[in-house]
Amino acid sequence: MTDVQAHLSYPTTAREDIVETLHGREVADPYRWLEDASAPATEAWSAAQDELARTWLDALPGREAVAERLRSLLATGSVGAPLWRSGRAFFTRREPGQEFSVLHVREADGTERVLLDVTELDPSGLTTLDSWVPSLEGDLLAYQISVGGDEESLLHVIDVATGELVEGPIDRCRYSTISWLPGGREFFYVRRLHPDLVPDGEEQFHRRVWRHRVGTDPEQDVLVHGEGLDHTFYYGTHVSRDGRWLIIEGSMGTARRDSVWIADLSDGAEEPALRQIVDTTDGYRVAAWVERDGRMYVMTTDTAPRWRLCVADPAHPEPENWTELIAEEPDSVLEAVRYFDGDDPRLVVLRTRHAVSELALHDPATGERVAEIPLPGTGQITALTTVDSATEGHRDQLWIGWTDFATPPCVHVYDRGTGEVALESAAPGTAELPPVHTRQVTYRSADGTEVRMFVLAPVAEPDRPRPVFLTGYGGFSLSREPGYMPSALAWVAAGGVWALPSLRGGGEEGEEWHVAGMREQKQHTFDDFHAAAEHLIEVGWTTSEQLAISGGSNGGLLVGAALTQRPGLYRAVVCSAPLLDMVRYERFLLGRTWNDEYGTADDPEELGWLLSYSPYHNVTENTDYPSVLFTVFESDSRVDPNHARKMCAALQHATGSDPDKRPILIRRETEVGHAARSVSRTVGLTTDQLVFLAEATGLAWD
Repeated sequence: MTDVQAHLSYPTTAREDIVETLHGREVADPYRWLEDASAPATEAWSAAQDELARTWLDALPGREAVAERLRSLLATGSVGAPLWRSGRAFFTRREPGQEFSVLHVREADGTERVLLDVTELDPSGLTTLDSWVPSLEGDLLAYQISVGGDEESLLHVIDVATGELVEGPIDRCRYSTISWLPGGREFFYVRRLHPDLVPDGEEQFHRRVWRHRVGTDPEQDVLVHGEGLDHTFYYGTHVSRDGRWLIIEGSMGTARRDSVWIADLSDGAEEPALRQIVDTTDGYRVAAWVERDGRMYVMTTDTAPRWRLCVADPAHPEPENWTELIAEEPDSVLEAVRYFDGDDPRLVVLRTRHAVSELALHDPATGERVAEIPLPGTGQITALTTVDSATEGHRDQLWIGWTDFATPPCVHVYDRGTGEVALESAAPGTAELPPVHTRQVTYRSADGTEVRMFVLAPVAEPDRPRPVFLTGYGGFSLSREPGYMPSALAWVAAGGVWALPSLRGGGEEGEEWHVAGMREQKQHTFDDFHAAAEHLIEVGWTTSEQLAISGGSNGGLLVGAALTQRPGLYRAVVCSAPLLDMVRYERFLLGRTWNDEYGTADDPEELGWLLSYSPYHNVTENTDYPSVLFTVFESDSRVDPNHARKMCAALQHATGSDPDKRPILIRRETEVGHAARSVSRTVGLTTDQLVFLAEATGLAWD
């Protein structure tokens, strides 16, 4: 501890006597006043907390060593798999020294050029590229950008040959898919209604599917779908390559139950006649599209929680007409299917087995597996692409986006003629990687369920207790798979151990695994996490005094519950962009779209679930809490930073730990949000997080 860090004193924080009776339960909320970010009292409190956090963090040892290590590991850059359109290949690449990936185009003659660089659009580094989709002919590109982390995507269209702006911006396009029609003059997309047309507090909802003609006023777009449906619906669109079929998928919020509609566009009607083929009340997931062979392909969890593939005639798309082509497997999850064209067409089938990618070729007529595609190792496929029908050559090639814990995003190519996979495009930079031993271990949770966990360490076997960085997610059926993680490599380079368990609530083992960690079964997620920590201690990797945990978003809820349920098990916590007040989470930003995952406080039984683990409501006075660093982002438009403000105040008041040894701090950033950020901001945030955890657990930076 340095002199600057000694005698830490928390700012005075008012506690109000707010107790509500909800369904017969008394629920205290003493820091509700911190929900209003713009109130003078909240601004003064935040400023005082900012000064406290910076004073502590800036004095921690090893800061420059950590920052330099992170910059070195991020200097590898990255490259993405190409998307082919009529002989042109569109792909992203981030060179060493660049803050963001840059979109390039490679012409048929092999020449490359920059097509879109957001740092040229905005040198401040506050603009991010959210998505991009070229037209089928490859002559136009629709792209979406947002500013300051708000994820409020603005849609533009540019001419690929000249780079000139054709139209835009079109606002209110957050989370919009773009589905081009042949000819490149029209596309289907998703846009929210104007705020003046919706009730107060619902401005982030009320999406609609529109048909847009390039160059016309978007206010004159044709309304295709969404009127009269639940205001929380999210939509995705697909148009078949020949332009005949439109498929729209929708779900209410993040509920894992889909609706699907299809329309035949061949009649030329401007407003397509949609027919519904799946309803959310059917209770399963669906991803549907019409392929080059004219069949409708359907990936679904109907009777198959690990997914199966069916086919149907799009003219008769109802579930009773689906024919199973590739069955569910008992120990892997079907993730994606791509059509591999050529003289002898094949289906490329991506599965994950315990979160590790596998790839195979199947016969599109019978579904039979006909070949395995060898992969570089234990890692994650990030993209699969083949050439389109208008591109000459490359018919027998499959591009594979690839990463693993020690490999920056790169591209491999599979050749059907040779059956071999070769590296085509490595990340453009280099870095000196530390020796890393990676393994996937199995342990048992509190109820006996087997859970798998990735462990990265500088040695093959436990040799002595080391500082451990344990992280996880466990929600929304999202899977945490092997991927290049500079923060993990930096921790291991300093002699620590990094661990990632596949917690229930995630999608690593299919939809049943997800359901086992949601709603009334959410405690399973936390039990899996506690059991991971206990396993690492039991086998000799660490001790409680050397055990740090970290999580963001739903993972912030995870570590918030962990530190309140088992404060003695963990020495230090980084809790980033977290959900922590589970009684009022639906009142803020996108919270109401998550009530299928967690439950709602409006229901008496579900309120009981939420109160049983809600971190904010389970803080108890005079408890020896671990060191805690909250990291929040003021432009976050998903999780309101008030969760962390309230929790920080509650812990600072309640902790029985010496603040000079186990501080409770909150670190804020402005003009950045929940997701994408520049490299320099990534280095700054990660440096603060790592040195905070290292100081608490005794990890010494070289």
